[in-house]
This record gives sequence, structure tokens and C-alpha cells, in this order.
Amino acid sequence: MQAPVAPKNRLEFLNTRPPPNYVAGLGRGATGFTTRSDIGPARAAPDLPDRSAAAAGAAGPSGVGRGRGKGPGEEEEEEEVEDKGYDENQKFDEFEGNDVGLFASAEYDEEDKEADAVWDEIDKRMDSRRKDRREARLKEEIEKYRASNPKITEQFADLKRKLVTVSAAEWDSIPEIGDYSLRNKKKRFESFVPVPDTLLEKARQEKEHVTALDPKSRAVGGTETPWAQTPDLTAVGEGRGTVLSLKLDKLSDSVSGLTVVDPKGYLTDLKSMKITSDAEISDIKKARLLLKSVIQTNPKHPPGWIAAARLEEVAGKIQTARDLIKKGCDECPKNEDVWIEACRLANPDEAKGVIARGVKAIPNSVKLWMQAAKLEHDDANKSRVLRKGLENIPDSVRLWKAVVELANEDDAKLLLQRAVECCPLHVELWLALARLEKYDAAKKVLNKAREKLPKEPAIWITAAKLEEAYGNTSMVGKIIERGIRALQREGVEIDREAWMKEAEAAERAGSVATCNAIISNTIGIGVEDEDRKATWVADAEECKKRGSIETARAIYGCAIAAFKSKKSVWLKAAQLEKAHGTRESLDALLRKAVTYTPQAEVLWLMGAKEKWLAGDVPAARHILQEAYAAIPKSEEIWLAAFKLEFENNEPERARMLLAKARERGGTERVWMKSAIVERELGNSSEERRLLDEGLRLFPSFFKLWLMMGQLEERLGHLPQAKEAYELGLKQCPNSTPLWLSLANLEERMSGLSKVRAVLTMARKRNPHNPELWLAAIRAESKHGSKKEADILMAKALQECPNSGILWAAAIEMAPRPQRKTKSSDACKKCADDPHVIAAIGKLFWHDRKVDKARAWLNRAVTLAPDVGDFWALLYKFELQHGTEDHQKEVLRKCVAAEPKHGEKWQSISKAVENSHQPVESILKKLVVALGKEEKAAEDIKNQ
Repeated sequence: MQAPVAPKNRLEFLNTRPPPNYVAGLGRGATGFTTRSDIGPARAAPDLPDRSAAAAGAAGPSGVGRGRGKGPGEEEEEEEVEDKGYDENQKFDEFEGNDVGLFASAEYDEEDKEADAVWDEIDKRMDSRRKDRREARLKEEIEKYRASNPKITEQFADLKRKLVTVSAAEWDSIPEIGDYSLRNKKKRFESFVPVPDTLLEKARQEKEHVTALDPKSRAVGGTETPWAQTPDLTAVGEGRGTVLSLKLDKLSDSVSGLTVVDPKGYLTDLKSMKITSDAEISDIKKARLLLKSVIQTNPKHPPGWIAAARLEEVAGKIQTARDLIKKGCDECPKNEDVWIEACRLANPDEAKGVIARGVKAIPNSVKLWMQAAKLEHDDANKSRVLRKGLENIPDSVRLWKAVVELANEDDAKLLLQRAVECCPLHVELWLALARLEKYDAAKKVLNKAREKLPKEPAIWITAAKLEEAYGNTSMVGKIIERGIRALQREGVEIDREAWMKEAEAAERAGSVATCNAIISNTIGIGVEDEDRKATWVADAEECKKRGSIETARAIYGCAIAAFKSKKSVWLKAAQLEKAHGTRESLDALLRKAVTYTPQAEVLWLMGAKEKWLAGDVPAARHILQEAYAAIPKSEEIWLAAFKLEFENNEPERARMLLAKARERGGTERVWMKSAIVERELGNSSEERRLLDEGLRLFPSFFKLWLMMGQLEERLGHLPQAKEAYELGLKQCPNSTPLWLSLANLEERMSGLSKVRAVLTMARKRNPHNPELWLAAIRAESKHGSKKEADILMAKALQECPNSGILWAAAIEMAPRPQRKTKSSDACKKCADDPHVIAAIGKLFWHDRKVDKARAWLNRAVTLAPDVGDFWALLYKFELQHGTEDHQKEVLRKCVAAEPKHGEKWQSISKAVENSHQPVESILKKLVVALGKEEKAAEDIKNQ
């Protein structure tokens, strides 16, 4: 049992009433404040009984203390509390009011706990029902408050975003803010008083020259300066100037009398001086202290000396840096980095001496010998230094290479012979020696190198190049094949990619036979049989992109040998020959191709076309005859033969070929070509007959209906032409050319109202068709209904938002100030559409921005080389702003591209009078037509 602990005596003043106006902590400087506990409960509290010792003592004699020494007053108070059921002097609670302790003395049982839980659930339920409305109301109040009281950051957010456009010069030009406080704005009272006569008299006396001493000076024997006399400031300034002139004179050259101070560059030199800030000086001092500790605690640590010297160099104390690195050389004489740093920091005259001491200390350092050679300015002295180094380090490949580069051919040969003896395991020295030797000696050198380095493939490749250089091409393949077998015996893994790179290097060096031999012996290594075709074609295309044409040709040769019956491989090889080979090589390849793949139409047609382009029409005709014998049912060959005869002004031959094709059951293309021949020959009746027969056989081929309508239009039978177009549209309701042709015919016959009806019907039958929308817009613009045209354009762009032809037309229709914005919108919608790019190029052209216009028009013809309208625009631009070379280049590219499409290009190229005209002629005619259209548009504007 532990003894009961006696209660601690409470301090006496804690039970006494505080004096009036007492504030706790006021005596020690604390500021008083009032809390809710200081205010107390809402009702007035009764006076507290005095619990001081004096009061207790006063009440003590009247009764005996009971319990724990309670006085009678206290007992009565407790009885009062018990009677009321609560204490009036308790702390007031803001939630429970004054009843917080009403049932504090009661026992909390399970029923109370359950009741509290039920009430808590009721409160949560009610709170959840009001939660949405409360949160919405709170959110609305917050938004209203933020709208009426925006933050400073929100008020200036737009201005802060614009700060990115402020340039550095504008930032520097912003003035510093001054002091605009009120006290500085007050005008200070300034008074101006005339100078008194006494001051003027005093100034006059100071300028006087006297020959007698002042009476006060005589009184003290002339040893003191009179108090009224002050020093002459003018004389002081003159004296300072005299001293400065004397200092400048000291800088002058005493021999020639010319000053060494550059008067013009003096201020420039002052500006170029580096002014170190206080922060940099502090950093330098800290670094100096740290590095000093490093070199003192570990003086044999070379990087510490180097860092300390470089720090002094940065600080501008070059002599201190030299002294430090010199000490470093003494402490670390066997470290080459320290000697190289000392050589760098030394004067040019002393650098050779420093590096000489370093070489003596470390005679086997290649770096030091190379540095010593760099310090020499004469090749002979450099070679002498390097040879001295080779005496100490005979196995240094770097020194051998350097000394060989400085020697002539004969000396280099001798040096390399000695080098391969000292460094027999370095292949570059062997190969360099083999290049310098003659044929027989080079073979011996390579044989010795192969004995020393049996795992080096470069030796075998060099041997193959050597044989090719001396004309022994038959040995090249054998050497490469023998070398690969020897390397595989030695355990060397044959890396296919690395050998292909060696083949490309051999091609660049002019060793084509070596390149072919490497490819033929290594192209199949590590490639599965089923992947060979795809892998080899991909390799050839990559080599072609890199410009390695012979390597690609060799790969295709291997692919053709492995896949002789694959048309795609022959076609790829033929395309390579067409782009980079000669006509003879292409013809030989195609002849070989059709031998192995006689059913490949494209190879026969390519061979015939090449002969035709070369001007050998009989040879082309012969190839097509052979093709027809090989593939008798090929319509492509029949049409190619027709085109050959038709384009070479042989209409009778063309008519006979087409007649045979029709007899053999040709398709709709044969009937169309037959009608074209008759149209050119002017046989309208025969043309009509062929078209009627073709339409009976192929009623869903819209081009025959189109040609029938065009025939009636040429003959002036407009109602019959309309009937032909309408019949064609019944068979081909989705044919845009038929709808456009019918609209143009209605415009000639009935005017704008009928055109609107036709194009509206066409758009209903063919929704999302930009060409039909464009035709309607142009019809409205042509008849002066600009507002209606703009409305149609807006609807068209809504229905076809990614149509390039519509955006190009929108750019041209927009007013001049809005064209830039419209161009930007068009680029966002269809950035790579050639029509949009050509329209933007025309804008630059009209704005006289020649370089930009040329770039955009060139981009248009690059994206769509088959559209002749873009070529005509570019050629017209070059005729106006380009040189003759530019014009010839555009013509050459256009002829090579052979454009066949384009709205305006086809209208000229398909005209009867231009049926056999070359591309160059059609291009020039289109340029003339474009000039006439522009002139007509300008005349309409001027009216």
C-alpha cells in the first residue's frame, strides 16, 4: 500500500479576487485582450465568495471544519449548487448555451449512446438534403463576390500575357520608378539673396598680390597662415593637370619622341577591361581558399594544382597561375596533364623549355611528345621531335601516323615499314604501307598483314581493291569469298550491315567490282528465306536514298537471280535503271525481264515506251507485237499500240488496231478511243455510230455520254446535246462532269435561273461535292450576284470544310484586307492542299513578294506534279519575275512530270486542234490563256 500523496498547496493569490482594473501581464509589457471566457455567461453572475485565507480564517471560529477542511461557507455553496442542479458560474458554451453541465453528473448509459447515435444520423440526413442547395448558394455567393472583388492577378492577367511580346530592348528602355511621395512633391521654399559687398571684397582681397606680411603673421614671425586667406582652388586644379601631364610624358618613347598611348583606342581599351563584381571577387576568394586547402593537404594531387592555376588565370593573375603550376610540376613530375597545363600557361618563349622538362620527366608520354611537336612551326623540326619521341615510344601508333603524315612518299614508305615492325597489330599501318607499295610488294605486305591479323576483314577488302585497281576483276570475287571463309574459320561473326557499309565505301572509292563482290557474298547472311525478297528490296531502297547506286544495283542483281519470276523485283530494278542508268542498260534489263516474266504487261509497256521516247518507233512497235504474242488478251497492250500509232500521226494504223480490239470484245475504253480517233479525223457520222454502239453496250460509262453531248454541241445541236446529258445523268447520276456540262449548256441556252436549278438538283443528288458548289458560286459571280455567291461560299465551306478548291476560291473572292486572314484559316483546315498553296502563292505574287511566291508555287507543283494548272502559274510567274535559267528549269520539270489533269489544262490539251501537241506547247498556250483571263477580269473591274 502506498502512502497517500499530500495535496499541493495552492498559491494564495489564485483564490483571491483580482484588484479593480487588473490586466494580466500588463506589468511585463503584454497587451491585454478580451475573449468569450472573459465575458462570461449571458446572465449576470452572482458575486463569488471570498476564498482567501483571511475569509477562511474569519469563518473558522464559528464552526468546525468538515470533510477536507471545508468551511461552512463552502458547504452552503455546495448545497446551493446541489439544489439548483447546475452551477451558475460555469463556462458559457456557444452551442449548448448555459445548460452544458445540466446533466454532467448523470450516468451515460447505452440508451443515451443509442439516442445520440440516432440524433447524429438525423442531423446527417437533414444536412445531406440541404447540401446541394447550400453548396449551390455558396458557389453563387463566391462567384458574385469574385466578380465584384476581382484579384489583382485577375485584373492584370491579359496584360501579363502580353508581356511575352515585349523585347529585350523595350525592357531596358523602361525607366526606373522615382520617389513620388507627397513629402517630395511639396515645393520647397527657395530664396535668392544678392551677394553682399563684404563677400565680394573678400574675394578681391584673396586675388591680390602683396609684398608685405600680414600684421598677425609678423606677430608670430611669419610662421602661420592668416585665417582670412583660403587656398586657391584654381591653382589646385592647374597643379593636378600638371602632374597628370608629367605622368603621361613618362609613358612616351624617349628615343623617337612618339607616345606609346593610343589616343583613339584609349577609351575603347578601357571599355574592354573586365570589371569584376563584388560577388565574383567573393566567389574567387572562396575558391582560392578551398583550392589552397586542397594543394596543401594533398600536394601530390595533380587536378588540384591545375584547378588552382586556372582559377588564378580566370582572376587575371597570370603570373600567380604560372607560379602555382610550376610548383605543381615540382610536386607531380610524373603527371602529363600538369606539364601540358604548364606549357599552355607559359610564355611562348618559355613553353618549349617547359615541355622539354616534362618530356625528360615522362619520356614515355605520347601527349607530351605531340604537344612538343605542335610547338614547332617547321615541318622538319616537328618530324625531328616526333622521331625523338619514337625512340622512346616505338610502339605508339599515334606518333607513327603523325610522322608519316609529315614525310614525303619515299620516306613515308620507309617509316611505315619500320612502323609495321614496331606495331604489327595495327591494321591501318599495314593498309597505308600497301597503298604506297607497288602491286607485287603490296601483295606481299597484305599477306604478311593477314598472317599477323587473321581476324581483320579490312585486309581482304583492300586486297580485292588492289586486284581491281590493276584490272584483275576476275580475282575480286574469289578474294572476297575466300576472305569470308577464312574469317568464319577464325570465329569472326560476319555482320551483314557492316559489310554493306564496306560495299558502299568501296563504291565511293571507285571499286565497283569489289562492291558487287561484297554484296553477292554477304547479302544473304542472317536472312531467312521467306524474308529475303522484302529485306533485299528494302536494303536497295535505303542504299538508293543514300546515293549508293551501284550497291543498290548489286542488291537488285542478287534479288533478280533469286526471284527471276517476281515481277515486282524486275520493276524495282527497272525503275532504278531508268532513274540512274543508261537507255542501253534499261533496255537490256527489260529484255531480260520479259524473258523470265512474259505475262508482266507493265514490263512490256515500259520497254516499248522507252524505245518510243528514244525515237525508235519501229523497235517500240516490235516490242508491242512480241507482247501481244505473249499476252494475246491484254487490252493494255492493244491500247498502248493504238497510242503509239495515234501519237505518231498514224491514224489508219490506230483505227485498224482499235477495230481488231472491238472485234475481240474490247471494254468501254476501246470504244472511247475509237470515237476519239474519228473525232480527230472529222468523221462525225462514224463517231456518232461508234458512240451509239458503245452506249448500247456500256450505258453506265459516263465518258461516252459526255462525248455524245460534246459532239452535238460542236455540231450546234444544243437541244440534242441537252438530251444526251440528261439521258447520261439518268444512267450516271453521280457523274460530276455530266452535271457541270449540263449546267454550262443551260447557261448558254436559258441563263442563270436554269443553271441554279440544275446545280441545286446536282448537289441534292451528290452531297458534299465541292466541284458542284464551286460551279454554283462561279455562276453567281459571273452574273454579278456577289452577295449570293458569298452566301453559297459560306454554305459550301460548312458542308465541305476540308475542300482545297473551295478554300482557294474563297481566298480569291475575299476583299484584299481579308485575304491574309482567309489564307490563315485555309492553312489550318487543309495545310498540304496544292490548290490552297497555289492561291497563297498568287497572293504573294500580287504583293510583289517574289521569293515567297516562288517558294509557294514550287511547293504546289511538288505536291501535285500531275496538275498542269499549277505548272502554268509557275511558268507565268517565272516569265514575269524569273531569269531565263528559271524558265528553262520549269519547262524541263513540267515536261518530265507530263501533267494530264487540271481544269484549265484539260480544256486546252483535249481540244481537237491540240491533240498531238507536246507538253511544252500546251503549257505556253495555257499561259497565254491565263493572261487573257486576267486582262478581261481587270477590264470588268475598271468598268
